[in-house]
Amino acid sequence: MNSTLPGLSLKTYIDAAVEMAHKGGKCLLKGWGQVKEISFKGAIDLVTQTDLESQGVILQMIKEKFPKHSVLAEEEGGYRAGTSEALWIVDPLDGTTNFVHGFPFVCVSIALALAGELAVGVVYNPVMNELFCACKGKGAFLNQQSIRVSDQTSLKRSLLGTGFSYDLASIKNETMTRFSAFLSASQGIRRPGSAALDLCYVACGIFDGFWEQDLQPWDIAAGTVIVQEAGGSVTDFSGASLDINKKEILASNGLIHDQMIKLLKI
Repeated sequence: MNSTLPGLSLKTYIDAAVEMAHKGGKCLLKGWGQVKEISFKGAIDLVTQTDLESQGVILQMIKEKFPKHSVLAEEEGGYRAGTSEALWIVDPLDGTTNFVHGFPFVCVSIALALAGELAVGVVYNPVMNELFCACKGKGAFLNQQSIRVSDQTSLKRSLLGTGFSYDLASIKNETMTRFSAFLSASQGIRRPGSAALDLCYVACGIFDGFWEQDLQPWDIAAGTVIVQEAGGSVTDFSGASLDINKKEILASNGLIHDQMIKLLKI
């Protein structure tokens, strides 16, 4: 495929994505510690006014800069069909529950797919001042410094990340079976509550691996690009090529990937 659409370069897109992420991040900082209006999309799935404000400024920028592009964003009104082969995939506030409780693992996540392939990923945590970005073939970066996955080859010595579904009741048995298996087989497991950041922590070598199920495209699209460009592997639980619509993801440094796949088979 061509990595860009006619007349535009990947630099144009990554620069735009970073600008969008910073604008969304300003909304997060403005609302940090001041959450007043909370709505429920599900039993424990929250949305705040900050989610909506962040999404609004990001989608407005896409509309102004790339009026023909399609958009898939998390909150209501976040889908728009365009006329080009470019699709922006936006999570305006990943980690809303963390945000409400003042736990600083929150971020804006923005990805761009061109002709069906993920090409750009930006994840920005304004509270902790972490800007992760990557575009296809150009490497991955944290605050403009190049990042790489870890070189850990032993699952027993690996630190892993995971998350739990908002609909945990329907997949509780398989979730806990896998969690128990990894808890016994690894050095430890962390559950920060933001899949986008979890993937970035694989990319920069904090986590050696990450798995989660029942996710949405906006949860994982940007982080997937960042992990891949940092030298990591991203697949589904079986080891097949990732489909961001399949709702499951396994990401690792590549060296422990097969070991993780074995434990995911239940």
